[in-house]
Amino acid sequence: MVIVAPVPMEWTITGSLDCSKHTERQPAANGHEYRMTTDHRQLANAIRALSMDAVEAANSGHPGMPMGMADVATVLFTQYLKFDPAWPQWPDRDRFVLSAGHGSMLLYSLLYLTGYEKPTLEDIKNFRQLNSPCAGHPEYGEIPGIETTTGPLGQGLAMAVGMALGERIMNARFGDGLVDHYTYVIAGDGCLMEGISHEAISMAGHLRLGKLIVFFDDNHISIDGPTELAVSDNQLERFESHGWHVQGIDGHDPQAIAAAIEAAQADGRPSLIACRTTIAYGSPNKAGTAASHGAPLGAEEIELTRKELGWPYPPFEIPDEVLKGWRAAGKRAAGAVAAWKDRHAAAPSKADFDAAMAGEIPADLDQAINRLKASISADGKAVATRKASQNALEVINPVVPFTVGGSADLTGSNNTLTKDLGIIEPGNYDGRYIHYGVREFGMAAAMNGLALHGGIIPYGGTFLVFSDYARPAIRLSALMGQRVIYVMTHDSIGLGEDGPTHQPVEHLASLRAMPNLNVFRPADAVETAECWALALKAKDRPSVLALTRQGLPVVRTTHTDENLSARGGYELKAADGAAVVTLMATGSEVAIALEAAGRLDADGIATRVVSLPCWELFAEQDTAYRDATLGKGTLRVAIEAAASLGWERHVGEDGLVIGLDRFGRSAPYKDLYEHFGLTADKVVSTVKDRLG
Repeated sequence: MVIVAPVPMEWTITGSLDCSKHTERQPAANGHEYRMTTDHRQLANAIRALSMDAVEAANSGHPGMPMGMADVATVLFTQYLKFDPAWPQWPDRDRFVLSAGHGSMLLYSLLYLTGYEKPTLEDIKNFRQLNSPCAGHPEYGEIPGIETTTGPLGQGLAMAVGMALGERIMNARFGDGLVDHYTYVIAGDGCLMEGISHEAISMAGHLRLGKLIVFFDDNHISIDGPTELAVSDNQLERFESHGWHVQGIDGHDPQAIAAAIEAAQADGRPSLIACRTTIAYGSPNKAGTAASHGAPLGAEEIELTRKELGWPYPPFEIPDEVLKGWRAAGKRAAGAVAAWKDRHAAAPSKADFDAAMAGEIPADLDQAINRLKASISADGKAVATRKASQNALEVINPVVPFTVGGSADLTGSNNTLTKDLGIIEPGNYDGRYIHYGVREFGMAAAMNGLALHGGIIPYGGTFLVFSDYARPAIRLSALMGQRVIYVMTHDSIGLGEDGPTHQPVEHLASLRAMPNLNVFRPADAVETAECWALALKAKDRPSVLALTRQGLPVVRTTHTDENLSARGGYELKAADGAAVVTLMATGSEVAIALEAAGRLDADGIATRVVSLPCWELFAEQDTAYRDATLGKGTLRVAIEAAASLGWERHVGEDGLVIGLDRFGRSAPYKDLYEHFGLTADKVVSTVKDRLG
């Protein structure tokens, strides 16, 4: 833990972050006071002014929240937050998550004022404009200091749970000297109304994530009007029931804010600080009203607000003495950074720590995967791809020490746990497997947080049909380019008796429609191993592994070290002679295509088979390769136990798709394949009918 010296109310720094000691901060009773002075008000008013000016210039945005939470943010950033604008990626910085992402001008103001390279004042003047890094909601990667993309309410809070858990996991592995920081969150009423908040706060309380501190902007206002229109929850009692430390304070009293932060730091539980604030604080006519939530205040009201706040400066002008104070706050961590660098240089685990933070896959993974592939091809044993995935993980997890697995209460079905990983439990984070419980959305968001924290490659399992529950977080994985691996088993009607509620139909098409997401559906255990290797190496995007419940024969019976799945699609079987027909499939239907091709060949219809385990990687190949692989000039027939949507791009206007454009039924899987015509007999008869 880090002791943080306060910024004096003058504009000079007499204290600094002391990272040479790792002792608990004493609670507010130690005599520390944050004195309410004009200087504090001016620091906070700089945030308010920039926020209302930027929203007014854009004629779009949310000025009320930044104006209301300016006091909380000022105390946090000038006294407690451990950060360094000169090194935004400092591994041991505190994480700050603006879960209420609509209030993005709060964060942009703080980053500018404390001295980050970006945003500049010009960037802020171009708030919400094309190519401005100051987007409507904070976007990860646009500006250093933005820890995560937020805006979809509740997800920031849930990702912060993952970040806080990541800190504990990395701390357990590398110790206080390298990893010892807090995760702070600002969340609004909307974040706490969203259902994911329940999953997130339950998980955090259960795991006793004591370095997670959430500020609840309790301003009683939503877009429609007073929050009492829709909600009457007692949030303090709600969080307390989940095992959190809770406090309620005046969010405009800097002494109370400082005391609450110290009390939260001194407690071993995650903490909620409910800050009673006034939205658009300082606005004579719009403070405390929904009118300030999502619209500019208006030029006349802004002038009145300047007078009310005692801020006589023109738009976007920050007086030198105020900017000097903020920039001094941004330099507080210089000593802490230097001390951390010394500890890092001397740490015996330095190389392992750096490798984990870099996220580079060890070079010997390919050799391990190739040994596994060779043994599968030689053995020839039929196995479900969910089991093949577990077999691959038994090889991967010892070689890649920073994978952290888990499941949403389906460990035995998803086959995501391998031997010797160790279970992460409340107060014991020296493991690599998380029981997420029945929290698919919370799991996916937490995995985003783990990936964003750094040092961890998260993977987690559930049924493919429940990707619907996780989809908003998967979308943020893709938007942020995070390496998060979703192990989605029971991928079709092949799961059998559980019936249409659990049988995915439209899910593959839906996930394939998402940009920057690799969707893998391997045909056998060999392709499964290859797809795992590709998912691990894809540092700039998430992956979904769609895996079967039912056993599948080995279709890759001849070993090659080449990862054939890397091109997304490839010819698995050549035709006997000049090809007339190309059968293409994914997953469990590749074996059906092979059987049908053999029978068509026997009947004198030369047929080739193409496996397409990843459409996204296939789309990245050059046109010549795609045309050759798909068999341009042949009758192209696609086979997949899923919605036919999307296959038209591969089969062409004259091609055929044998798919499933209706919900499934409850029955043994072999009966279902027969019932829905997903058989080699059906493929053969369909091809012959078309050829005449």
